[in-house]
Amino acid sequence: MRIYVCWDTRTVHPLLGEHPCGIAYEAVREAGWDPEVVKAYGWVKLPRALNMTPGRKQVRELTGGDEVPVLVLDDGEVVAGSAEIVAWAKANPAAAPAG
Repeated sequence: MRIYVCWDTRTVHPLLGEHPCGIAYEAVREAGWDPEVVKAYGWVKLPRALNMTPGRKQVRELTGGDEVPVLVLDDGEVVAGSAEIVAWAKANPAAAPAG
């Protein structure tokens, strides 16, 4: 499992306030998952020509757009958007380890 974020996984950003990438990441972690974090850098409001980092290119291939966060499950399913990832995490907690 991997999650594409802009540049950070903090839930609050000092300049932007509430941070969708961090909120999605924390929801997945709180559900017991440990996703690989892929920093896509850039900003969705920039022209596509300025969002050409490898991470943004991968997000574009997965979703057709430039917006993060994007969660990619081990089976290849793609969950795009902070609210959608939070909802997925709540509905799909990680299985408790046997023991």
